[in-house]
Amino acid sequence: MARIAPGPIVAALTTGALAVIGVLAWQASASPDYSGRARARATADAHASIPPSTSPSTSPWSTLSGDAAGLPTASGEGRRVVYSLSEKRVWLVAATGRAQRSFIVAPGSVSPEPGTYAVTSRSDRVTGTDGVPVEYVVRFTSVGGTTIGFSAAVDGSMPTPDTAKRTGGVRENSADGAAMWQFALLGAKIVVVS
Repeated sequence: MARIAPGPIVAALTTGALAVIGVLAWQASASPDYSGRARARATADAHASIPPSTSPSTSPWSTLSGDAAGLPTASGEGRRVVYSLSEKRVWLVAATGRAQRSFIVAPGSVSPEPGTYAVTSRSDRVTGTDGVPVEYVVRFTSVGGTTIGFSAAVDGSMPTPDTAKRTGGVRENSADGAAMWQFALLGAKIVVVS
């Protein structure tokens, strides 16, 4: 019986194993994990600039484009999300200081203090503190154990104000939620103003 030298066998097995590991690594990097980090990386370059909403809306949130609602003057500098508590409005601001998108939101019963925050976590879909399934969840702080973040109801519903329940979700419509999801990656600056 002919004997085969171990060198070619080891080389073939090593090459095959490396090929399998490479394919598995590629699949893992292409699929989003629970917090959406892989999806965020994949969309970061493709969505560096969020186009303003140009379609008229019959939504109670009245999506507007550009600087239509007037970006607050004391809202920081650079690329950021600006959230006005009194106006119940959000602006997605480019690094140039120009608002790329502005829209009305429906805050929960718990609000953050004015200040500068950073996106701490994200989720594709979860159930909100009000029991409603939500998507495009972008969290940036917590107040007294209640997590504060932006989200859109999967069914498009608007939250019913219930001051007896501590809710920290700042609700957006689905199109605005998708724009926020693309814009506010982990670590993104969130500026809350009065």
